Amino acid sequence: MRFSAIPSLLFLAAGAVQAASSWSFDDASVAISSKKGVGEAHKEKFGAKSPLETPVTLGAQDTLTVSFTAKDNGKAKRPHQAFVLLRDEDTGLEAPFPLNVKESGKGKVQITQKEIPAQFFTSSKPVHATVVIGSFGSAQGLIADAFDIEITQDPNKPAPAAPSPVRYGKKPQIHHIFREPTQYPYKVFSIIFVIIIAATLPVLLVAWFGFLGANISALPKALGAAPLSHATFFGSILAIEGVYFLYHRGLSLGHILVPIAVFGTTTVLSGMKALGEVQRRRLAGER
Repeated sequence: MRFSAIPSLLFLAAGAVQAASSWSFDDASVAISSKKGVGEAHKEKFGAKSPLETPVTLGAQDTLTVSFTAKDNGKAKRPHQAFVLLRDEDTGLEAPFPLNVKESGKGKVQITQKEIPAQFFTSSKPVHATVVIGSFGSAQGLIADAFDIEITQDPNKPAPAAPSPVRYGKKPQIHHIFREPTQYPYKVFSIIFVIIIAATLPVLLVAWFGFLGANISALPKALGAAPLSHATFFGSILAIEGVYFLYHRGLSLGHILVPIAVFGTTTVLSGMKALGEVQRRRLAGER
C-alpha cells in the first residue's frame, strides 16, 4: 500500500509540469534588406521579454525579415500557429503574416510594402509588430511585443489610397437576368405559314372523300364497335397539337416533355385498337 501512492505522485507531478509549460522563442531577429542589394542587411535582435526600443525603417524597396526559433517549455518545437501581427495604433487594424516554421522550430517570414494594407500608410504612429505563437495541447500560447515599424514611402509615387470600408446597410436593387428572353418569329411569317397549312385541309378532304372513297356513313358503326378507342385516339392527337401550340406560345421544353410522353403513349395504345377495328371492316369488304 505504501508503494501505490508513488505512481499517483509522479502522475500529479508530471501533470503540473505539463500545465506549467508555455511557448516562447529564442534567437529572434529582424533584418531590413534593400532590393537594390546595396550594403549589408541591417539586423537587430529582440526577445520575448525585450522588444526593440527604436523603430525599424521599412522603405519602398526594402524587405523586412523576421526569424526566430519557437520553443515549447525550452525545447525547440514546431507550433501549429506562428505569425507576426502588425497593428495600426490609430485605427486598431491588424494584419497577420504567418511564418514558415520547420520541424526544428526555426521560422521566418518576409514582409514588403506591397503586402501591407494601404490603411497602414496613413497612420500617424509607427506600426506595432507582435509575435504570436500557439498550438494544441496544454502549453500556454505567447503574445509578445517585438518592435515598431516606420514605413517610408517612395516620394516619386503617389500614396496608396485606402479603400473605404464596407458598411452594412441598404444597397441598390440588383436586377438579375439569367437568360435572354425567347425570340419568336415575326407574326407575318407565322400567319403566312398558318394560311398555307390551313389551305391544305380542303385539298385533303376533297382527296379523301372524292378520290380515296372515304365513307363517313361508317362512322356510327365504327364508334359503336370501339367508341373508347376512337375517341381516345382522336382526342390524344388533338391534345398533342395543343401542347405544341403552347410550346410555340412560350412554354419551356422541360414542361412539355411529360405531357407529350403521356399523350404519345395514349395515342399509340388507343390507335392500335381503333385502327384494328378499321382493319377488320376493310377485311370484311366494308369501306
